[in-house]
Amino acid sequence: MLLMNSNASFFVTIDVVRLSRNLAFSRFYEVYRIASGYTPTSHHSIKEVENRLMSFPALHKHCLAILAAMITFSSTFDACSAETSQSVWYQWRGPDQNRTATGDPYPRKWGESKDGEKQNIDWKLKLPGGGASTPVIASDTAFLTFAADGKNHLASVGLADGTFRWQVELGDDRGGKHRKGGGSNPSAITDGQQVFAYFRSGDLACVDVKGNVQWQVNLQDRFGEDTLWWDLGTSPILTDDAVVVAVMQTGPSYLVAFNKVSGELLWKVDRITDAPEEAAQSYATPLNVVIDNQPAIAVFGADCLTLHRAGDGTEFARLGGFNPDGEKFFRSIASPTAKDHLIVCPYSRGERLTTVDMNHLADGKGDAAIVWKSDQLGSDVPTPALDQQRVYLVSDGKTSRGLTTCLDLQTGETIWQWQLPKSRHSFSSSPLVADNHLYVTSENGTTFVIGPLDQEQPELVATNEIDDDEPFTVASLVPIDESLLLRSKTHLYRISE
Repeated sequence: MLLMNSNASFFVTIDVVRLSRNLAFSRFYEVYRIASGYTPTSHHSIKEVENRLMSFPALHKHCLAILAAMITFSSTFDACSAETSQSVWYQWRGPDQNRTATGDPYPRKWGESKDGEKQNIDWKLKLPGGGASTPVIASDTAFLTFAADGKNHLASVGLADGTFRWQVELGDDRGGKHRKGGGSNPSAITDGQQVFAYFRSGDLACVDVKGNVQWQVNLQDRFGEDTLWWDLGTSPILTDDAVVVAVMQTGPSYLVAFNKVSGELLWKVDRITDAPEEAAQSYATPLNVVIDNQPAIAVFGADCLTLHRAGDGTEFARLGGFNPDGEKFFRSIASPTAKDHLIVCPYSRGERLTTVDMNHLADGKGDAAIVWKSDQLGSDVPTPALDQQRVYLVSDGKTSRGLTTCLDLQTGETIWQWQLPKSRHSFSSSPLVADNHLYVTSENGTTFVIGPLDQEQPELVATNEIDDDEPFTVASLVPIDESLLLRSKTHLYRISE
Protein backbone atom coordinates (compact mmCIF):
# COMPACT_ATOMS: atom_id res chain seq x y z
CA MET A 1 0.00 0.00 0.00
CA LEU A 2 1.20 3.53 -0.77
CA LEU A 3 1.44 5.96 2.16
CA MET A 4 2.26 9.66 2.40
CA ASN A 5 3.25 11.60 5.51
CA SER A 6 2.89 15.30 6.30
CA ASN A 7 6.23 16.04 4.69
CA ALA A 8 4.90 14.68 1.39
CA SER A 9 7.30 11.78 1.53
CA PHE A 10 6.18 8.52 0.10
CA PHE A 11 7.04 4.99 1.02
CA VAL A 12 6.33 1.85 -0.94
CA THR A 13 7.33 -1.71 -0.29
CA ILE A 14 8.18 -2.51 -3.88
CA ASP A 15 10.48 -0.68 -6.25
CA VAL A 16 9.36 2.03 -8.64
CA VAL A 17 10.07 -0.08 -11.68
CA ARG A 18 7.62 -2.74 -10.49
CA LEU A 19 5.05 0.01 -10.02
CA SER A 20 5.69 1.39 -13.49
CA ARG A 21 4.94 -1.98 -15.00
CA ASN A 22 1.25 -1.51 -14.30
CA LEU A 23 -0.79 0.68 -16.62
CA ALA A 24 -1.75 3.18 -13.92
CA PHE A 25 1.90 3.66 -12.98
CA SER A 26 3.32 4.25 -16.47
CA ARG A 27 2.56 7.97 -16.50
CA PHE A 28 4.45 8.52 -13.23
CA TYR A 29 7.46 6.60 -14.51
CA GLU A 30 7.58 8.37 -17.87
CA VAL A 31 7.05 11.85 -16.40
CA TYR A 32 9.80 11.21 -13.89
CA ARG A 33 12.23 9.64 -16.35
CA ILE A 34 11.83 12.16 -19.16
CA ALA A 35 11.80 15.28 -17.02
CA SER A 36 14.68 14.35 -14.73
CA GLY A 37 16.85 12.47 -17.20
CA TYR A 38 17.23 9.77 -14.56
CA THR A 39 16.01 6.21 -15.04
CA PRO A 40 15.35 4.29 -11.81
CA THR A 41 16.02 0.58 -11.83
CA SER A 42 15.36 -2.28 -9.49
CA HIS A 43 18.74 -1.53 -7.86
CA HIS A 44 17.66 1.93 -6.72
CA SER A 45 15.95 2.19 -3.36
CA ILE A 46 12.82 4.26 -2.91
CA LYS A 47 14.85 6.68 -0.76
CA GLU A 48 17.29 7.22 -3.63
CA VAL A 49 14.42 7.91 -6.00
CA GLU A 50 12.79 10.28 -3.51
CA ASN A 51 16.04 12.19 -2.98
CA ARG A 52 16.37 12.56 -6.72
CA LEU A 53 12.80 13.82 -6.94
CA MET A 54 13.48 16.43 -4.25
CA SER A 55 16.06 18.03 -6.52
CA PHE A 56 13.25 18.76 -8.99
CA PRO A 57 10.62 20.55 -6.84
CA ALA A 58 8.00 21.01 -9.58
CA LEU A 59 8.46 17.46 -10.77
CA HIS A 60 8.35 16.17 -7.20
CA LYS A 61 5.01 17.88 -6.60
CA HIS A 62 3.55 16.58 -9.88
CA CYS A 63 4.69 13.01 -9.28
CA LEU A 64 3.26 13.01 -5.78
CA ALA A 65 -0.09 14.09 -7.18
CA ILE A 66 0.01 11.19 -9.59
CA LEU A 67 1.02 8.82 -6.80
CA ALA A 68 -1.93 9.97 -4.71
CA ALA A 69 -4.28 9.01 -7.51
CA MET A 70 -2.60 5.60 -7.68
CA ILE A 71 -3.33 4.57 -4.09
CA THR A 72 -6.64 2.85 -4.83
CA PHE A 73 -5.24 1.09 -7.87
CA SER A 74 -2.22 -0.08 -5.90
CA SER A 75 -4.28 -1.63 -3.14
CA THR A 76 -6.54 -3.27 -5.71
CA PHE A 77 -3.65 -5.18 -7.18
CA ASP A 78 -2.07 -5.93 -3.78
CA ALA A 79 1.10 -4.67 -5.37
CA CYS A 80 2.98 -4.72 -2.11
CA SER A 81 2.22 -8.31 -1.26
CA ALA A 82 5.21 -10.56 -1.78
CA GLU A 83 2.99 -13.47 -2.72
CA THR A 84 1.20 -11.53 -5.47
CA SER A 85 3.93 -9.17 -6.67
CA GLN A 86 4.34 -11.19 -9.87
CA SER A 87 0.63 -12.02 -10.17
CA VAL A 88 -0.27 -9.24 -12.57
CA TRP A 89 -0.47 -10.02 -16.28
CA TYR A 90 -3.37 -7.72 -16.96
CA GLN A 91 -3.28 -7.98 -20.76
CA TRP A 92 -2.11 -10.66 -23.15
CA ARG A 93 1.21 -8.93 -23.88
CA GLY A 94 1.95 -8.40 -20.19
CA PRO A 95 2.39 -5.26 -18.07
CA ASP A 96 5.17 -3.91 -20.29
CA GLN A 97 3.25 -4.83 -23.47
CA ASN A 98 6.29 -6.70 -24.76
CA ARG A 99 5.81 -10.37 -23.79
CA THR A 100 8.60 -10.27 -21.20
CA ALA A 101 8.23 -11.67 -17.68
CA THR A 102 9.90 -10.33 -14.57
CA GLY A 103 11.28 -12.51 -11.81
CA ASP A 104 12.62 -16.05 -11.89
CA PRO A 105 12.78 -18.99 -11.97
CA TYR A 106 10.20 -20.34 -14.40
CA PRO A 107 9.76 -23.99 -15.39
CA ARG A 108 11.69 -25.11 -18.44
CA LYS A 109 10.69 -28.75 -18.62
CA TRP A 110 7.26 -30.34 -18.42
CA GLY A 111 5.28 -32.96 -20.24
CA GLU A 112 2.13 -35.01 -20.54
CA SER A 113 1.87 -38.40 -22.23
CA LYS A 114 -1.12 -39.94 -23.95
CA ASP A 115 -1.53 -42.38 -21.06
CA GLY A 116 -1.98 -39.52 -18.61
CA GLU A 117 1.48 -39.36 -17.06
CA LYS A 118 2.34 -35.78 -16.14
CA GLN A 119 5.56 -34.00 -15.32
CA ASN A 120 5.55 -30.58 -13.62
CA ILE A 121 1.86 -29.99 -14.34
CA ASP A 122 -0.03 -28.68 -11.29
CA TRP A 123 -3.49 -28.96 -12.78
CA LYS A 124 -5.35 -29.29 -16.05
CA LEU A 125 -8.78 -27.77 -16.64
CA LYS A 126 -11.15 -28.81 -19.42
CA LEU A 127 -12.65 -25.75 -21.09
CA PRO A 128 -16.35 -25.77 -22.00
CA GLY A 129 -15.78 -24.28 -25.44
CA GLY A 130 -13.31 -23.00 -27.99
CA GLY A 131 -11.40 -19.77 -28.17
CA ALA A 132 -7.97 -18.42 -28.96
CA SER A 133 -7.75 -15.71 -26.32
CA THR A 134 -4.78 -15.58 -23.96
CA PRO A 135 -5.66 -15.67 -20.23
CA VAL A 136 -5.05 -12.47 -18.27
CA ILE A 137 -4.17 -12.40 -14.57
CA ALA A 138 -4.98 -10.29 -11.53
CA SER A 139 -3.89 -11.54 -8.12
CA ASP A 140 -4.95 -15.20 -7.78
CA THR A 141 -7.36 -15.30 -10.71
CA ALA A 142 -7.18 -15.90 -14.46
CA PHE A 143 -9.79 -14.53 -16.87
CA LEU A 144 -10.40 -15.95 -20.33
CA THR A 145 -13.06 -16.11 -23.02
CA PHE A 146 -14.58 -18.94 -25.05
CA ALA A 147 -17.64 -19.82 -27.10
CA ALA A 148 -20.06 -22.48 -25.81
CA ASP A 149 -23.65 -23.38 -26.70
CA GLY A 150 -23.78 -20.57 -29.25
CA LYS A 151 -22.88 -17.88 -26.70
CA ASN A 152 -19.88 -15.71 -25.87
CA HIS A 153 -18.49 -16.48 -22.43
CA LEU A 154 -16.11 -14.77 -20.02
CA ALA A 155 -14.88 -16.96 -17.18
CA SER A 156 -12.83 -16.70 -14.00
CA VAL A 157 -10.46 -19.50 -12.97
CA GLY A 158 -8.79 -19.83 -9.56
CA LEU A 159 -5.06 -20.21 -10.02
CA ALA A 160 -4.55 -22.28 -6.88
CA ASP A 161 -6.77 -25.21 -7.85
CA GLY A 162 -7.69 -24.68 -11.51
CA THR A 163 -11.45 -24.53 -10.98
CA PHE A 164 -14.02 -22.15 -12.40
CA ARG A 165 -15.18 -19.43 -10.02
CA TRP A 166 -17.80 -18.03 -12.38
CA GLN A 167 -18.89 -17.82 -16.01
CA VAL A 168 -21.07 -15.19 -17.69
CA GLU A 169 -22.73 -15.09 -21.12
CA LEU A 170 -22.08 -11.95 -23.17
CA GLY A 171 -24.05 -12.18 -26.40
CA ASP A 172 -24.32 -14.63 -29.27
CA ASP A 173 -21.20 -16.25 -30.69
CA ARG A 174 -20.50 -15.33 -34.31
CA GLY A 175 -17.23 -17.18 -34.88
CA GLY A 176 -16.31 -19.94 -37.25
CA LYS A 177 -14.80 -18.17 -40.24
CA HIS A 178 -11.33 -19.65 -39.67
CA ARG A 179 -10.26 -23.05 -38.41
CA LYS A 180 -7.64 -21.57 -36.06
CA GLY A 181 -9.97 -19.42 -34.04
CA GLY A 182 -13.53 -18.26 -33.52
CA GLY A 183 -15.62 -15.47 -32.11
CA SER A 184 -13.64 -15.43 -28.85
CA ASN A 185 -10.22 -14.65 -30.26
CA PRO A 186 -9.68 -11.25 -28.56
CA SER A 187 -8.11 -11.50 -25.11
CA ALA A 188 -9.73 -9.84 -22.13
CA ILE A 189 -8.03 -7.07 -20.16
CA THR A 190 -8.37 -6.19 -16.47
CA ASP A 191 -7.59 -3.30 -14.14
CA GLY A 192 -7.88 -5.52 -11.09
CA GLN A 193 -11.43 -4.45 -10.28
CA GLN A 194 -13.11 -4.96 -13.64
CA VAL A 195 -12.57 -7.24 -16.62
CA PHE A 196 -13.28 -6.08 -20.18
CA ALA A 197 -14.06 -8.59 -22.92
CA TYR A 198 -14.65 -8.10 -26.65
CA PHE A 199 -16.01 -10.58 -29.19
CA ARG A 200 -16.44 -10.91 -32.94
CA SER A 201 -20.19 -10.42 -32.46
CA GLY A 202 -19.36 -6.80 -31.58
CA ASP A 203 -20.18 -7.29 -27.92
CA LEU A 204 -17.96 -5.32 -25.55
CA ALA A 205 -18.65 -5.85 -21.85
CA CYS A 206 -17.39 -4.84 -18.43
CA VAL A 207 -17.68 -7.46 -15.68
CA ASP A 208 -16.45 -7.01 -12.12
CA VAL A 209 -14.06 -9.56 -10.64
CA LYS A 210 -16.98 -11.30 -8.90
CA GLY A 211 -18.72 -12.00 -12.20
CA ASN A 212 -21.34 -9.23 -12.18
CA VAL A 213 -21.95 -7.58 -15.55
CA GLN A 214 -21.53 -3.81 -15.11
CA TRP A 215 -22.36 -2.75 -18.65
CA GLN A 216 -22.44 -4.10 -22.18
CA VAL A 217 -22.57 -2.51 -25.64
CA ASN A 218 -22.48 -3.89 -29.18
CA LEU A 219 -20.22 -1.97 -31.53
CA GLN A 220 -21.79 -3.43 -34.65
CA ASP A 221 -25.31 -2.48 -33.56
CA ARG A 222 -24.15 1.08 -32.95
CA PHE A 223 -21.61 1.63 -35.71
CA GLY A 224 -22.28 -0.99 -38.41
CA GLU A 225 -21.44 -4.62 -39.17
CA ASP A 226 -17.84 -5.73 -39.39
CA THR A 227 -16.44 -6.53 -42.83
CA LEU A 228 -13.47 -8.67 -41.81
CA TRP A 229 -12.95 -11.71 -44.00
CA TRP A 230 -11.92 -13.78 -40.97
CA ASP A 231 -12.66 -13.97 -37.26
CA LEU A 232 -11.86 -10.92 -35.15
CA GLY A 233 -8.49 -10.80 -33.41
CA THR A 234 -8.00 -7.27 -32.03
CA SER A 235 -8.02 -7.05 -28.23
CA PRO A 236 -9.15 -3.98 -26.26
CA ILE A 237 -6.69 -1.77 -24.36
CA LEU A 238 -7.13 0.51 -21.35
CA THR A 239 -6.28 4.16 -20.79
CA ASP A 240 -6.68 6.09 -17.53
CA ASP A 241 -10.45 6.29 -17.83
CA ALA A 242 -11.43 4.29 -20.91
CA VAL A 243 -11.48 0.96 -22.64
CA VAL A 244 -10.46 1.44 -26.28
CA VAL A 245 -11.13 -0.77 -29.30
CA ALA A 246 -9.64 -0.43 -32.79
CA VAL A 247 -11.82 -1.54 -35.70
CA MET A 248 -9.73 -1.84 -38.87
CA GLN A 249 -11.60 -3.33 -41.79
CA THR A 250 -12.60 -2.87 -45.41
CA GLY A 251 -14.83 0.18 -45.35
CA PRO A 252 -15.44 2.43 -42.31
CA SER A 253 -12.69 1.93 -39.73
CA TYR A 254 -12.35 3.68 -36.40
CA LEU A 255 -11.11 3.86 -32.82
CA VAL A 256 -13.72 4.04 -30.10
CA ALA A 257 -13.47 4.62 -26.33
CA PHE A 258 -15.99 3.90 -23.58
CA ASN A 259 -15.82 5.00 -19.97
CA LYS A 260 -14.52 2.08 -17.92
CA VAL A 261 -17.03 2.56 -15.11
CA SER A 262 -20.24 3.61 -16.84
CA GLY A 263 -19.85 2.33 -20.39
CA GLU A 264 -20.63 5.82 -21.71
CA LEU A 265 -19.25 6.60 -25.16
CA LEU A 266 -16.34 9.01 -24.65
CA TRP A 267 -15.11 9.43 -28.18
CA LYS A 268 -15.00 7.83 -31.61
CA VAL A 269 -12.60 8.82 -34.39
CA ASP A 270 -12.41 7.58 -37.95
CA ARG A 271 -9.25 5.86 -39.14
CA ILE A 272 -9.48 5.92 -42.90
CA THR A 273 -6.67 4.65 -45.14
CA ASP A 274 -6.29 3.88 -48.83
CA ALA A 275 -5.33 0.25 -48.23
CA PRO A 276 -6.94 -1.99 -50.88
CA GLU A 277 -9.36 -4.85 -50.17
CA GLU A 278 -8.06 -7.26 -47.49
CA ALA A 279 -5.02 -5.07 -46.85
CA ALA A 280 -7.40 -2.68 -45.08
CA GLN A 281 -8.12 -5.35 -42.48
CA SER A 282 -6.10 -5.73 -39.29
CA TYR A 283 -6.26 -8.13 -36.37
CA ALA A 284 -3.53 -6.36 -34.41
CA THR A 285 -3.91 -4.80 -30.97
CA PRO A 286 -2.94 -1.13 -30.38
CA LEU A 287 -0.26 -0.06 -27.90
CA ASN A 288 -0.25 2.39 -25.00
CA VAL A 289 2.74 4.68 -25.51
CA VAL A 290 4.07 7.97 -24.16
CA ILE A 291 5.08 10.69 -26.63
CA ASP A 292 6.28 14.14 -25.59
CA ASN A 293 5.38 13.30 -22.01
CA GLN A 294 1.77 12.62 -22.96
CA PRO A 295 -0.11 9.32 -23.07
CA ALA A 296 -0.90 8.18 -26.59
CA ILE A 297 -2.13 5.17 -28.54
CA ALA A 298 -0.16 3.63 -31.41
CA VAL A 299 -2.24 1.75 -33.97
CA PHE A 300 -0.75 -0.38 -36.75
CA GLY A 301 -2.69 -1.90 -39.61
CA ALA A 302 -4.25 -1.15 -43.00
CA ASP A 303 -0.82 -0.30 -44.42
CA CYS A 304 -0.05 2.50 -41.97
CA LEU A 305 0.99 3.43 -38.43
CA THR A 306 -1.06 6.11 -36.68
CA LEU A 307 -0.56 7.88 -33.35
CA HIS A 308 -3.57 9.12 -31.36
CA ARG A 309 -4.02 11.16 -28.22
CA ALA A 310 -5.22 8.90 -25.43
CA GLY A 311 -7.65 11.50 -24.07
CA ASP A 312 -9.80 12.03 -27.17
CA GLY A 313 -8.43 9.76 -29.91
CA THR A 314 -7.24 12.62 -32.10
CA GLU A 315 -4.76 11.40 -34.70
CA PHE A 316 -1.60 13.52 -34.62
CA ALA A 317 0.85 11.50 -36.69
CA ARG A 318 0.73 8.97 -39.50
CA LEU A 319 3.26 6.92 -41.47
CA GLY A 320 2.19 5.11 -44.62
CA GLY A 321 4.12 3.30 -47.31
CA PHE A 322 4.11 -0.13 -45.67
CA ASN A 323 2.55 -1.61 -48.82
CA PRO A 324 4.15 0.34 -51.66
CA ASP A 325 3.02 -2.11 -54.36
CA GLY A 326 -0.59 -2.02 -53.26
CA GLU A 327 -0.83 -5.74 -52.55
CA LYS A 328 -4.50 -6.56 -51.98
CA PHE A 329 -4.00 -9.26 -49.36
CA PHE A 330 -1.45 -7.75 -46.96
CA ARG A 331 -3.73 -7.90 -43.90
CA SER A 332 -2.02 -7.42 -40.52
CA ILE A 333 -2.25 -10.08 -37.80
CA ALA A 334 0.85 -9.76 -35.61
CA SER A 335 0.72 -6.74 -33.32
CA PRO A 336 3.48 -4.15 -33.00
CA THR A 337 5.72 -4.00 -29.95
CA ALA A 338 7.52 -0.99 -28.51
CA LYS A 339 10.19 0.16 -26.11
CA ASP A 340 10.50 3.82 -25.18
CA HIS A 341 10.13 5.75 -28.46
CA LEU A 342 10.78 2.84 -30.85
CA ILE A 343 7.94 0.73 -32.25
CA VAL A 344 8.52 -2.49 -34.21
CA CYS A 345 5.93 -3.25 -36.88
CA PRO A 346 5.65 -6.68 -38.58
CA TYR A 347 3.66 -6.86 -41.82
CA SER A 348 3.54 -8.16 -45.42
CA ARG A 349 2.43 -11.62 -44.30
CA GLY A 350 5.61 -12.12 -42.32
CA GLU A 351 8.03 -10.91 -44.97
CA ARG A 352 8.92 -7.46 -43.65
CA LEU A 353 9.73 -5.68 -40.43
CA THR A 354 10.06 -1.95 -39.81
CA THR A 355 11.09 -0.02 -36.69
CA VAL A 356 9.92 3.58 -36.34
CA ASP A 357 10.95 6.37 -33.98
CA MET A 358 7.58 7.63 -32.71
CA ASN A 359 9.06 10.89 -31.40
CA HIS A 360 10.39 11.71 -34.85
CA LEU A 361 7.11 10.71 -36.43
CA ALA A 362 5.25 13.02 -34.04
CA ASP A 363 7.67 15.80 -35.02
CA GLY A 364 6.55 15.48 -38.64
CA LYS A 365 9.65 13.78 -40.02
CA GLY A 366 7.69 11.26 -42.09
CA ASP A 367 9.82 8.56 -43.69
CA ALA A 368 12.87 9.93 -41.85
CA ALA A 369 11.30 8.50 -38.70
CA ILE A 370 12.09 4.99 -39.95
CA VAL A 371 15.04 3.68 -37.93
CA TRP A 372 15.53 0.48 -39.91
CA LYS A 373 13.58 -1.99 -41.98
CA SER A 374 14.08 -5.50 -43.28
CA ASP A 375 12.53 -7.46 -46.14
CA GLN A 376 14.38 -10.62 -45.12
CA LEU A 377 12.64 -11.36 -41.79
CA GLY A 378 9.24 -11.06 -40.25
CA SER A 379 6.36 -12.68 -38.43
CA ASP A 380 2.85 -13.04 -39.81
CA VAL A 381 0.83 -14.19 -36.77
CA PRO A 382 3.09 -14.31 -33.66
CA THR A 383 3.74 -10.89 -32.15
CA PRO A 384 7.47 -10.29 -31.48
CA ALA A 385 8.77 -10.22 -27.92
CA LEU A 386 11.03 -7.39 -26.83
CA ASP A 387 13.44 -7.44 -23.90
CA GLN A 388 15.82 -4.57 -23.21
CA GLN A 389 17.42 -3.89 -26.61
CA ARG A 390 16.58 -7.18 -28.28
CA VAL A 391 13.66 -8.18 -30.49
CA TYR A 392 12.68 -11.86 -30.69
CA LEU A 393 10.86 -13.10 -33.79
CA VAL A 394 9.29 -16.45 -34.61
CA SER A 395 8.76 -16.83 -38.35
CA ASP A 396 5.73 -18.77 -39.52
CA GLY A 397 5.99 -18.71 -43.32
CA LYS A 398 5.99 -21.87 -45.41
CA THR A 399 9.74 -21.79 -45.93
CA SER A 400 10.76 -19.98 -42.73
CA ARG A 401 8.53 -21.84 -40.26
CA GLY A 402 10.15 -22.12 -36.85
CA LEU A 403 13.08 -19.83 -37.61
CA THR A 404 13.68 -17.93 -34.36
CA THR A 405 15.67 -14.73 -34.65
CA CYS A 406 17.12 -12.26 -32.16
CA LEU A 407 17.61 -8.74 -33.53
CA ASP A 408 19.22 -5.59 -32.20
CA LEU A 409 16.41 -3.11 -31.56
CA GLN A 410 18.49 -0.09 -32.52
CA THR A 411 20.00 -1.40 -35.75
CA GLY A 412 17.94 -4.40 -36.89
CA GLU A 413 21.10 -6.49 -37.14
CA THR A 414 20.73 -10.22 -36.49
CA ILE A 415 22.39 -11.27 -33.22
CA TRP A 416 21.58 -14.97 -33.49
CA GLN A 417 19.16 -17.43 -35.06
CA TRP A 418 17.87 -20.88 -34.17
CA GLN A 419 15.86 -23.17 -36.40
CA LEU A 420 13.25 -25.09 -34.45
CA PRO A 421 12.43 -28.63 -35.62
CA LYS A 422 10.43 -28.64 -38.83
CA SER A 423 6.94 -30.13 -38.72
CA ARG A 424 3.51 -29.67 -40.24
CA HIS A 425 2.58 -27.47 -37.29
CA SER A 426 3.09 -23.75 -37.60
CA PHE A 427 3.19 -21.02 -34.94
CA SER A 428 0.40 -18.65 -33.93
CA SER A 429 1.21 -18.07 -30.25
CA SER A 430 3.48 -15.14 -29.44
CA PRO A 431 6.86 -15.97 -27.84
CA LEU A 432 7.61 -15.23 -24.19
CA VAL A 433 10.89 -14.07 -22.63
CA ALA A 434 11.25 -15.38 -19.08
CA ASP A 435 14.18 -16.22 -16.82
CA ASN A 436 16.81 -15.62 -19.53
CA HIS A 437 15.06 -18.03 -21.93
CA LEU A 438 12.70 -17.75 -24.88
CA TYR A 439 9.52 -19.86 -24.86
CA VAL A 440 7.95 -20.67 -28.24
CA THR A 441 4.69 -22.63 -28.45
CA SER A 442 3.59 -24.31 -31.66
CA GLU A 443 0.03 -24.90 -32.85
CA ASN A 444 0.01 -28.44 -31.43
CA GLY A 445 0.75 -27.19 -27.90
CA THR A 446 4.43 -28.17 -27.88
CA THR A 447 6.60 -25.52 -26.23
CA PHE A 448 10.25 -25.11 -27.17
CA VAL A 449 12.61 -23.41 -24.72
CA ILE A 450 15.69 -21.64 -26.10
CA GLY A 451 18.48 -20.22 -23.95
CA PRO A 452 20.27 -18.94 -22.05
CA LEU A 453 19.64 -15.71 -23.92
CA ASP A 454 22.80 -14.04 -22.62
CA GLN A 455 24.96 -16.60 -24.45
CA GLU A 456 26.48 -15.75 -27.81
CA GLN A 457 24.49 -18.59 -29.38
CA PRO A 458 21.58 -19.89 -27.29
CA GLU A 459 20.43 -23.45 -27.89
CA LEU A 460 17.27 -25.51 -27.63
CA VAL A 461 17.20 -26.72 -24.02
CA ALA A 462 13.76 -28.35 -23.84
CA THR A 463 10.90 -29.61 -25.99
CA ASN A 464 7.72 -29.89 -23.92
CA GLU A 465 4.77 -31.86 -25.28
CA ILE A 466 1.23 -32.15 -23.91
CA ASP A 467 -1.56 -34.63 -24.49
CA ASP A 468 -3.89 -32.02 -25.98
CA ASP A 469 -1.90 -31.77 -29.20
CA GLU A 470 -4.85 -31.30 -31.54
CA PRO A 471 -4.48 -28.12 -33.58
CA PHE A 472 -4.81 -25.32 -32.97
CA THR A 473 -3.12 -23.84 -29.91
CA VAL A 474 -3.20 -20.11 -30.60
CA ALA A 475 -3.19 -18.49 -27.13
CA SER A 476 0.16 -17.32 -25.78
CA LEU A 477 2.00 -18.59 -22.71
CA VAL A 478 1.43 -16.58 -19.50
CA PRO A 479 3.91 -16.32 -16.57
CA ILE A 480 2.53 -16.36 -13.05
CA ASP A 481 4.40 -16.66 -9.73
CA GLU A 482 7.27 -18.84 -10.98
CA SER A 483 4.86 -20.96 -13.01
CA LEU A 484 3.24 -20.81 -16.43
CA LEU A 485 -0.29 -20.96 -17.82
CA LEU A 486 -0.71 -22.73 -21.13
CA ARG A 487 -4.02 -22.65 -22.99
CA SER A 488 -4.29 -25.38 -25.61
CA LYS A 489 -7.24 -25.92 -27.90
CA THR A 490 -9.43 -27.51 -25.23
CA HIS A 491 -7.62 -27.19 -21.88
CA LEU A 492 -5.90 -24.77 -19.52
CA TYR A 493 -2.71 -25.99 -17.79
CA ARG A 494 -0.73 -24.63 -14.87
CA ILE A 495 2.91 -25.68 -15.08
CA SER A 496 5.56 -25.44 -12.37
CA GLU A 497 8.72 -27.22 -11.30
